[in-house]
Amino acid sequence: MKSPSAGAPDRHASSRSVPDRWNMHKPMLCDSLPTASRTAAAILNLAQREDVTAEALAQLIQTDPALTGRILRFANAPAQGTRRPVASVIDAIDLVGLPAVRQFALSLSLIDAHREGRCEAFDYAAYWQKSLARAVALQSITAQASTVAPKEAFTLGLLADVGRLALATAWPEEYSECLRKADGEALIALERERFATDHDELTRMLLTDWGFPQVFIDALQLSQQDEIRDEGRTGRFARQLALAQHIADHRLAEEPRRAALSPLLRAEARRCGLGDEDLARLLADPPADWLDWTRTIGLPGDAPTGGAEPSRPPPQTDEKLHVLLADDDPIMLARLSRQLEADGHHVASRRDGETALAYALEHQPEMVITDWHMKPMNGLELCRALRESALGGNVYIVMLTASESEDALVEAFGAGIDDYVIKPPSVRVLKARIRAGQRIITLHKKLARERKEIERYSSELAAANRRLELMAHTDQLTGLPNRRYAMDRLEREWAQARTFDRPLSIMMLDLDWFKSINDSLGHDAGDQALVHAARVMRETVRTSDVVCRMGGEEFLIIIPDTAGPAAIQTAERVRSAVEQQQPAKLKLSRPLTASIGVADSTSAPSLKDLLLKADNALYQVKQNGRNGVRYAGL
Repeated sequence: MKSPSAGAPDRHASSRSVPDRWNMHKPMLCDSLPTASRTAAAILNLAQREDVTAEALAQLIQTDPALTGRILRFANAPAQGTRRPVASVIDAIDLVGLPAVRQFALSLSLIDAHREGRCEAFDYAAYWQKSLARAVALQSITAQASTVAPKEAFTLGLLADVGRLALATAWPEEYSECLRKADGEALIALERERFATDHDELTRMLLTDWGFPQVFIDALQLSQQDEIRDEGRTGRFARQLALAQHIADHRLAEEPRRAALSPLLRAEARRCGLGDEDLARLLADPPADWLDWTRTIGLPGDAPTGGAEPSRPPPQTDEKLHVLLADDDPIMLARLSRQLEADGHHVASRRDGETALAYALEHQPEMVITDWHMKPMNGLELCRALRESALGGNVYIVMLTASESEDALVEAFGAGIDDYVIKPPSVRVLKARIRAGQRIITLHKKLARERKEIERYSSELAAANRRLELMAHTDQLTGLPNRRYAMDRLEREWAQARTFDRPLSIMMLDLDWFKSINDSLGHDAGDQALVHAARVMRETVRTSDVVCRMGGEEFLIIIPDTAGPAAIQTAERVRSAVEQQQPAKLKLSRPLTASIGVADSTSAPSLKDLLLKADNALYQVKQNGRNGVRYAGL
C-alpha cells in the first residue's frame, strides 16, 4: 500500500550536501588544490568561530596593509551604495558584513596567487575577466531581486567556476591536454575520465570546504541544470546565477556571437522576473565601475570585452639572469646596468627599497643586487622583506656596502644576503661574484625541474589511484556507489548520528517485477531499466542523500539528518517519480514501479537492527501488492 504521509517535499537542508563522490577521493586532492594565503586562512578560521567579534577580525586584517586597503576599497565601491566614506576596517565589516569580508579576503588571496600559472592551455587572464564579469552581474541582479546579500553574491560570482582553476593548478600538463581536446560537456566527460572528477564538482567541494553557505552550494548545482524546477529561494538564486553566467558570456563575446546570445539572455532574464529594461540596465552597469572593481581585486583594468595577459619579463635562458639593481645613486645604477646588459643579462633598476620590493614580488628576478643605505627602505630591510615573501630562498641577493666590519657583515648575512661586494664596486669582482651566484641559481633551477618532474609523476599516480578507488566504490552499470561503499558510508553516518544525536533514516528499495523484464525483453533491457531508475532516484532525492545500488534490482538510500516522517515523504517522492517517469525506449508489459521499506535510527538500537527493520518493511510492501512505502516505526 502507498504511504498516507505523502505531501510537500522535505526541505530540511543538510550541511553535508556535497556530491557523495567527494568522500571517496577528497583526501588525495587537497594538497594540490588552490589554497588561501596565510592571512586569508587565518581570517577564514577566525570568522568561523562562534565567539568572533568584528574588532578581532579587524585587528587580524590590519596586519596586512595591502589587504586592508583593498577591503576598504571594496566597502567604498559604488555598487555598495555607501552613503559616507568608510575609513576603517571595523566600519567596513559593519557595513559589508562579516561573511562578505571573509569570502572577499579568500577571493583576493586566490587571485593574487593564480593570476598566471603553469597550465599552458588555460587562459588565466580570460578566466579572471569572466569571473569578475559574472560577479558584477550577480551582485547587480541580487540587488534588484533580493535572494542573498549582494556583497556575498559578488564573492560567489568570483569563485563560481574555481574548479577549472583547481584542475589547472593541480594537474597543469594533463589539464592542458584536456583543454586542447574538448570543451563543454565533452570536457566534463574527459575530466571525469582523467581525474575521476570534474570542474563543477570540484567547485562545490572547495566552496563547501571554505565555509560558503549551503544555499550557495545548492543553488550553484541547480544553476548548471537545463531546467530549474525549484520555486523556493534556492531555485530563484540558481536562476540568478545562470543569468549572471549568461551576462558574463555575452559581455565578453565578440560579434556576431554576442548577437546570437541575446535571445538566450532575454529568456534567462524573464525566468528571473526581469524585463527588457531591467536587462538593459544590467548590461549597462559594469563599464561605469569596471575600473574600480579591477583595481580593488587586482586584475588588469581593461574593458570587459577581454584583456591581455599581464606582462612578463622576457624569457630567460639558463645562461643569462634576470637581475634587479637597487641603488639610490643614478650614476651607479646606469653604470652597472650597462655592464650587466653587455653580458646579456636582463636588468631592471630601482632607486629605493620599496619600489625594488614591489618589482621583485611581481616579476620575481633571479638575482637582486642592492645598496645598503637607501631611503625609505634600506638594503637590509629589503633583504628581510624578500626572505619573508613568497620568493623566500628563490632569489640570490648581493649586498653593495662600504663597510667591511665584522659586525656589519654578520648583520647583513643574518638578514639573508648570499654575498657582498665592497663599494665602489670593481666590475671584475662584481661579475665574478655574479658568476658564482649564477652557478647556485643554475643548480636551483635543475632541482626545480627535477622536483616538477617528480610532482608530475606523483600527480599522475594520485589520479590513477583516485580512478581505481572510485572504480572500487562505484557500480559500473549505473554509476551509483556500490554495496561496499554503501556499507562503509552507512557505518560513518550511524557513528555521526549517535555522536551528535542526529536522526538517520534509510530506504531499502526493490524494483517490482524486475525479473520479468529480463525474461521477456532480455538483459540489455533490464540494464536500461536499472540505469533509468538509478537516474530518477538520484534526481529526486536531496544532494545530501546517498543513493547506492546493493546488487540486482535492490537499492539503498541513506538519508542523513532526517527522522521517520520526513523520510516517509522522501520515500513517497521516490516511489512516485519511478512510477511516473517510465523508460521511454522500453516497451514494458507493466509499468516500472518500486517497493520501499523505511527505517530510522530513533527506533533502532544498532545499525544491524536499522537494516533489518528497513528490510522487513520492504518485505511487507511486497506482501501487500508492491509499489508502495512502509515505515518500520508504524
